[in-house]
Amino acid sequence: MTYIDLNYQPRESDLLVWFRAEPPAGKDMKYVADRIAEESSIGTWTDLKTLLPEIWEKLRARVYEIDEKNKYVKIAYPLHLFEIKNMPAILASVAGNVFGMKSVEALRVLDIRFPKELIQGYLGPKYGVQGVREMTKVYDRPFLGTIIKPKIGLPAKMHAEVAYEAWVGGLDIVKDDENLASQEFNRFEERLALTLEKKDIAEEETGEKKIYLVNITAPYKEMIRRAELVQDSGNEFVMIDVFISGFSAVQSYREEGFKMAIHAHRAMHAAITRNPEHGINMLTLAKVYRLLGVDNLHIGTAVGKMEGSAKEVSEIREEIQLENVPANESRFEQKWYEIKPVLAVASGGLHPGHVPAVVDILGKDIVIQAGGGVHGHPEGTRAGAKAMREALEAKMQGIPLEEYAKEHKELREALEKFLH
Repeated sequence: MTYIDLNYQPRESDLLVWFRAEPPAGKDMKYVADRIAEESSIGTWTDLKTLLPEIWEKLRARVYEIDEKNKYVKIAYPLHLFEIKNMPAILASVAGNVFGMKSVEALRVLDIRFPKELIQGYLGPKYGVQGVREMTKVYDRPFLGTIIKPKIGLPAKMHAEVAYEAWVGGLDIVKDDENLASQEFNRFEERLALTLEKKDIAEEETGEKKIYLVNITAPYKEMIRRAELVQDSGNEFVMIDVFISGFSAVQSYREEGFKMAIHAHRAMHAAITRNPEHGINMLTLAKVYRLLGVDNLHIGTAVGKMEGSAKEVSEIREEIQLENVPANESRFEQKWYEIKPVLAVASGGLHPGHVPAVVDILGKDIVIQAGGGVHGHPEGTRAGAKAMREALEAKMQGIPLEEYAKEHKELREALEKFLH
């Protein structure tokens, strides 16, 4: 019995997966393609008396394309194989045991094409790009944000003061770092209350809407308790470390019906995305998170300290923001129907000198976040925030940073530190 059917034309209702596979020594691509399709649908390592003909016909995966040169395998899965509204179970099938098989030397998921019937089973973002813009009244430029630094260690009162300095300096967004939870030196409840007090003051002083991304990542019951506190406080956003929390937690949280938008930090993603020969790429994860319903998603920077080429990061941005994503040499065409676009987040080693390049690569529907690039300014956080805002003003006006810096002290000092 073989799962290879190179004459098969995938149906619109099929879920498609694009793999890159490395056969073990002495085996070819047909062998490894058969093993992947077998293990990820209805087969196992031996013949089964219980595999009835009607099951075989209805539920088997079909390998419909093999590219020997690039070591690509494309597989179509009938939607009947899955519980549609159960993303953890779907991924357990198509991206589960297959990674541990001896019959595959290395394996990487390059893309998943979700069919319309499956997409309609998910909520997608509550707000998305347009909703966040309406919330903040920021329509014609990227958002600017920072992450409180050091990552952990500041008491709640100092944390709130640093947030205030960033907001009044000109930033739109202040974010907890991914590993700031509710440690003894900075309890969640106190941090939330004190930071929101400073947020109100900053909004009154600047006349601008400010956003606080408070990290609620925790075991699920505690995460929900913290979300309830955030909702009761009137804050508009929560932050979740989505990969660490798990697909089930993200899907379930979105279905709880909270009013807050979800800022999705991707901490730990590189454990499975970074090796180009094995794992699941970030493009695929980004599609899953758009479906599950995050409003903001970290996608990389193409500059700064995080791994990821400009092409890769740009394609991820397209995948989470376009309504219809065109196919290319390494991804499927994907139609998103009524699923809203996600606001992309560029974060990791950024400073004012990076702003023009980030905008050139990723466009305006992004959040540009700088942690050390703000708080590491020679004159401190407020000056660092001003430098970021000045860098964005220069870019939006088409003025080179070095020229704009001649009349803007904070930007000049930032460039002198970070670029020279």
